[in-house]
Amino acid sequence: MTINEIEAQSFHWLVDMLESVEVGLVVLDLDFRVQAWNGFMENHSGITASKIRNRVLFDLFPDIPKAWLTRKVDAVALLNTRAFTSWEQRPYLFRFRNTRPITGTEEYMFQNLTISPLYGSTGQVEKVCLMVYDVTDIATGKRALERANEQLAKLSKTDRLTGLLNRGTWENLVDAEFERFRRYGHATSLVMFDIDFFKKVNDNHGHLAGDEVIKHTAATAKHILRQSDSIGRYGGEEFGIILPETDAEGAHTICERIRETIEQSVVDTPSAPIHYTVSIGIAGLSDTPKNHMEWMQQADEALYAAKKGGRNRVVVFGQ
Repeated sequence: MTINEIEAQSFHWLVDMLESVEVGLVVLDLDFRVQAWNGFMENHSGITASKIRNRVLFDLFPDIPKAWLTRKVDAVALLNTRAFTSWEQRPYLFRFRNTRPITGTEEYMFQNLTISPLYGSTGQVEKVCLMVYDVTDIATGKRALERANEQLAKLSKTDRLTGLLNRGTWENLVDAEFERFRRYGHATSLVMFDIDFFKKVNDNHGHLAGDEVIKHTAATAKHILRQSDSIGRYGGEEFGIILPETDAEGAHTICERIRETIEQSVVDTPSAPIHYTVSIGIAGLSDTPKNHMEWMQQADEALYAAKKGGRNRVVVFGQ
């Protein structure tokens, strides 16, 4: 076999490898005209190499970020060094649809990109090679893990039945609000309330009906409250609310709306429609409590006074 035949055979193997490799290979001149376009790119773009050759890349792919890619290529040509971009920085360069059955939940192919300089006979950079890697499986797995971690973080802070803040998270906010008052002195109020005769609801209608009453209470209060207010399920049928920038009088107005709305509502359950009421205690924050626990104790004492006074009422601590 002659040297020319050996070189021809080697070239054939090289071309065959470039066409079959599962990596996108695109060669561009410095005017972004396509000089090479391998089988991976043909398969995912639907554009053949013969059709795209010597065409400006941006003309056929107008959604490619032109300014961004131009800066990248210019830097590669100027510095004679490779550049790398991961899917986390930019999900994809080419908007190819995802065709992998395992990761079919993703609409588009996630891509890592390497840009390498290609030298001419003069030793100067004349072209660049874009290597496009399909990393959809990796990206999908990581995104799924992140979503799971976010969900776990959310679950660790919220009550599963109502979707409100759980006791620990809400108490931390009470502590933070107490410290904010000590620093700035802004008016703020704390509310504790619970469902009247809740044990009878469970005894007469069952725990599933009781759960529906708890969820209704949470949803009703949350709908009435402002975005800046923080409501949590303190435990069982008891709830707590932080009302920032609100004195005791303003808190009383808000709590009366909650009490009246619940009194006038009906919870439909499989066993029977349920009418119920709530009792509410309010403690406007002053300089008296030494810590947030004493502040909560004041609100709890007001709630006890509402219970003792006949239930279905709002009581302000010290009044």
